[in-house]
Amino acid sequence: MPRILVIPGDGIGIEVTEVSVSILKAVGEKNGVEFTLERELLGGCAIDEHGVPLTKETIEKAKQSDAVLLGAVGGPKWENLDHHLKPERGLLELRKQLDTYANLRPAIVYGALADASTLKREVVEGVDIMVVRELTSGIYFGHPRGTERINDLENKAFNTLNYTTSEIERVAKTAFEIARKRKNKVTSIDKSNVLESMVLWRDTVTEIHKREFSDVALEHLYVDNAAMQLIRRPADFDVMLAGNMFGDIISDEAAQLTGSLGMLPSASIGNKGAIYEPVHGSAPDIAGKGIANPIASILSMAMMMRYSFDMDGAAAQVEEAVTKVLDKGCRTSDIYEEGKTRVGTEEMGSLILNEL
Repeated sequence: MPRILVIPGDGIGIEVTEVSVSILKAVGEKNGVEFTLERELLGGCAIDEHGVPLTKETIEKAKQSDAVLLGAVGGPKWENLDHHLKPERGLLELRKQLDTYANLRPAIVYGALADASTLKREVVEGVDIMVVRELTSGIYFGHPRGTERINDLENKAFNTLNYTTSEIERVAKTAFEIARKRKNKVTSIDKSNVLESMVLWRDTVTEIHKREFSDVALEHLYVDNAAMQLIRRPADFDVMLAGNMFGDIISDEAAQLTGSLGMLPSASIGNKGAIYEPVHGSAPDIAGKGIANPIASILSMAMMMRYSFDMDGAAAQVEEAVTKVLDKGCRTSDIYEEGKTRVGTEEMGSLILNEL
């Protein structure tokens, strides 16, 4: 029985995760799979209960689980805490402990929601992109880093962008393997015209493509050009592979194509486990009102089916159910359109359940 650690977290994370769990159980029953579920705290709620955003017990349970289904963390209640105690530090530490080196960020424009995008329908219609971002190395983790006093008038701050061959290889393999299950194309993003670390990135991606994935189409783009092309011709992209900083930027740009953060799932996968969570935050302003969009959480759960449990059929059932509900004109507040049917968090979950 697959073991899942459920961590609702803070704010709307609690509401949307409950809906996802109900659909998870239904999908399991439909496919003859029984999931073992445990629950734990992370983020602000863990600070309130235990004094820290992530306990050692939660880390151990996560390591012993096959996957973690996460809601959201944080909120204004905990903003003034010391940096090491902030709710978000718990999530970063969990990623570190599970060595989740590859962040998967799908950006899908549903036909029924194409007009919600800030770009023209004819530009975004049919967009289905998977951004694969290296998550545990690069400039965010590089050393040396810090600040120095040069003189009485000037300071200097510095960060180090470095990658090793093995760090690049493992995330590139993930991108190529995912592309094989999609449209068989990878676009690797770098800045190898000016950065030595990105020369290694391009050379390593090219070598592993030649050695193991020559059946997959590969193109290289400089990050500035990639950012422009993502707006100009988004439907041409399949899997976009990038380092930590460039992937951070490109994935948010791709997200904007869809028209709503409430539609965006994500996965962070690695050698010791995987974390599945919606891209949106804890949205404390609407927490407890029953109007949060649960679709990103539901689609994160579908990604868990696909990437942790090899249940592609079950994942497709969930994704198709979401599409059917949207095609019928059902909307939550963040994607509401005049003339459509506005529904709440639980009702959206029930409608999707009925389509399974």
